Amino acid sequence: MKVLKRKLIKEGLFKELKSRRYYEKPSDRRKRKLKESLKKIRKEEARQKKNLQLMQ
Repeated sequence: MKVLKRKLIKEGLFKELKSRRYYEKPSDRRKRKLKESLKKIRKEEARQKKNLQLMQ
C-alpha cells in the first residue's frame, strides 16, 4: 500500500485530483499558475544565492 501511494504521489495524481475537485474559473487558473511560476522563480533564485554564499 505504501509503495502504491508513493508512486501515485510521485506521478502527481493526488495533486491533480485535488485541483479538479471543484471548477476553477479560467481567470483564477491563470492567476494561480502565475503565482506558482513566480514562486518557482524566487525559490530557484534563493537556491542560487545560497550556493554562491557557500562557495565564498
